[in-house]
Amino acid sequence: MTTIDLKSLQYPIGKFEIPETVSASEVKKWIKVIERFPYKLENLVEDFDDLQLDTPYRPNGWTVRQVIHHMADSHMNSFIRFKWALTEDRPVIKAYFEDRWAALPDSKDGEVEWSLDLIESLHGRWVVLLKNLTETQLARTFIHPQSEKEIRLDQLIAMYAWHCEHHFAHINNLAKREEWV
Repeated sequence: MTTIDLKSLQYPIGKFEIPETVSASEVKKWIKVIERFPYKLENLVEDFDDLQLDTPYRPNGWTVRQVIHHMADSHMNSFIRFKWALTEDRPVIKAYFEDRWAALPDSKDGEVEWSLDLIESLHGRWVVLLKNLTETQLARTFIHPQSEKEIRLDQLIAMYAWHCEHHFAHINNLAKREEWV
């Protein structure tokens, strides 16, 4: 497999680029992606067996199981970041080591139904929050400790809509290549 092939396997929809300006219609579109994601993901993986769940989506990549658990971990962290930014002035958020979390036993061996249920419930709450944010709240920010960049909440909505589609594409593309769907 060539480097180009590996890159397209790693970033099947391209790398995320933070939008500088964001319209209200874009925010609504991204919230819809976040809202529909749990059902779209569950429909894709509901009939996967353990062998399929334990298949990496690319060489040296995470397994489908790890990707699903990663999404629960990542989206929980994002939800908390929204809460911090909405209740504190420019908080410095807590970063975490995604790769280390994905290597823990709950991510490597845990039942995917746990994270699918968690994602469904979390997204339910998250979407209620997102749909009710004002323009002023969408402009609130937090500071990422590694990059020291200030990130607006409307940009974070864009990032997590991309994140949903990015990891869905990992699993969906694998399922198509392996003819599981």
